[in-house]
Amino acid sequence: MKKNFKLTDEFKIVFGIKLFRIECTTTFSKANKGDKGGFIEKESNLSGDAWVYGDARVYGDAEVYGDAWVYGNAEVYGDAEVYGDARVYGNAEVYGDAEVYGDARVYGDAEVYGDAEVYGNARVYGKMKCTKLAFTLNFAHNLTLSDNHISYGCEIKTVLEWSKWLKSSKEFDTKRSDNKFKLIKMSLELAIEQHNQSK
Repeated sequence: MKKNFKLTDEFKIVFGIKLFRIECTTTFSKANKGDKGGFIEKESNLSGDAWVYGDARVYGDAEVYGDAWVYGNAEVYGDAEVYGDARVYGNAEVYGDAEVYGDARVYGDAEVYGDAEVYGNARVYGKMKCTKLAFTLNFAHNLTLSDNHISYGCEIKTVLEWSKWLKSSKEFDTKRSDNKFKLIKMSLELAIEQHNQSK
């Protein structure tokens, strides 16, 4: 597989594991020759045009490949895979047998773990935790459903909070005839139904 980096002598110890800072060996879409990247345990952690930046760490049998990016203080470890055009950043963690791929984004303090799959245009962020599945339904705004949260547009709430909001909105539902509001309600109802079926 294609390799755009080498391990440098700079290292840090994380949970007793020695991680090496990487250095770009050839200019490509994500870095220039000589640029320093993040930290990985071994060469098999990174391949293709993927890149690890800043203080991000990839270790264990985790793999970052394709055009994926891992940056900030993010960690990818265990047997996790991040690939496609996926991004993992901020203080996010992806571990276990989890997979993040497609155009998915995992960021903030989010955790994706277990056998979770995060894909498509899904956005898992903030304090969201995902152990099963996160995907996006494209309606009026992107809606991402994870284990117990739904992010819709720029709002994130638990499934229970959205359910309560829908119940309270019935009071003024009859006063609102605009299609956008109806689409929002329909989107949330579908996501809640999907969540309940996946239990």
